Amino acid sequence: MSSIASLDAAAAARKERLAKLNSLKRKQTASTDTDTEIPDAPALEALSKSSSPSGEKATSHLLSGRNYDIESRAPKMGFAQAPTEGVDTLEDLAEAIVTKTKEQQLADEKNDKAIDLFSLQPKKPNWDLKRDVDKKLEKLDMKTDVAIAKIIRARIEEAKKKVENKEHGDEMDGVEGNLGAMVMEREREAEKERETAEGDSDSEEL
Repeated sequence: MSSIASLDAAAAARKERLAKLNSLKRKQTASTDTDTEIPDAPALEALSKSSSPSGEKATSHLLSGRNYDIESRAPKMGFAQAPTEGVDTLEDLAEAIVTKTKEQQLADEKNDKAIDLFSLQPKKPNWDLKRDVDKKLEKLDMKTDVAIAKIIRARIEEAKKKVENKEHGDEMDGVEGNLGAMVMEREREAEKERETAEGDSDSEEL
């Protein structure tokens, strides 16, 4: 029986301790509620007037301006200005590039002429050989041009000389013509004599 009595006494003592703890917790919650009561509007105005600028600065750095406006002391209902205002975004840069390319394309279309389909011809099979030969023929063309120029100059000089000879007189031309005819007749006679001599020699041998 003594053990049962001791257990009952321990349980009663424990209940008393729990009751004391509960009473202490209730007192603490009541005191915190009285401290955190919402003041009235006049009380808030008085507190705001009595607060110093140093206190405002101290609290301003603790508040983030993401959802709360420090100046109006109220939550932000929306954006006063666009977040991208005055900032070069990728969308703006892409739009500028698109407009620039369109303007360039329009300018190129105005400057370009229509393609003449009749002027388009397929290349010949030997176009590369002709290209290589043309490079070599350039030097020959220069030489031929120089030779043609020399021939033309020589002919012009001969024509000038003939004109000068005609101006000096036609007598020299007549004498030269007679001498030429005499020489030709002499050559013909010499040939005839040779032929007769050869014919006589052949007859003697027979």
